[in-house]
Amino acid sequence: MAADKHSSWSYTEGLPDEDDVLLRARDRSHELGVAPVTPAVGAALTVLAAASKATTAVEVGAGAGVSGVCLLRGLGRNAVLTTIDSDVDHLRAAREAYAEAGIPSNRTRTISGRAADVLPRLTDRAYDLVFIDADKPGLPAYVEQATRLLKDGGIMIVNDALDQDRVAEPAVREQSTNTLRQVGKMIRENEALVSALLPTGTGLLLAVKQRA
Repeated sequence: MAADKHSSWSYTEGLPDEDDVLLRARDRSHELGVAPVTPAVGAALTVLAAASKATTAVEVGAGAGVSGVCLLRGLGRNAVLTTIDSDVDHLRAAREAYAEAGIPSNRTRTISGRAADVLPRLTDRAYDLVFIDADKPGLPAYVEQATRLLKDGGIMIVNDALDQDRVAEPAVREQSTNTLRQVGKMIRENEALVSALLPTGTGLLLAVKQRA
């Protein structure tokens, strides 16, 4: 059974056919020492963004623009993506990827700063989608802020929610793994959210804010 599951996972990860824009963004990710979302996660982000019909979206953690391009390709032509990152080199690489993808500059907003400082300044219930792919210690606070930022019916997406497949192993007690377990529990116990954990990539945690 385990071998079959691994084969299915490998097949799913290898299925997306990425273009030169994403491949170059991946190369820049490796040059900067950041791990981009996997191809399957990128494809899922495009589908989720399209299904959400979001017009306003926030990305916490720019990487080198792989996830941002995937989100923007699913978002509508008038949608705006706000990307937050404390590393100016990451933001520069993300802007380069957006430009190479032919995304008009008025559809993106990049903010340099710590997410813990920037997110509280964003408007309540003003966003349709929030994607979080950032430092593990900050995740509980980011999830709390994302819940506040989402409109009713908005979707939150947390990447690497299985912490490199360690969350499911009870014997693993690393700090990052415990943090992801805490985040999953926070979301499951929040009556304003309905959620699901998908094994795509290294785990995608999805949560939709229910309408009041």
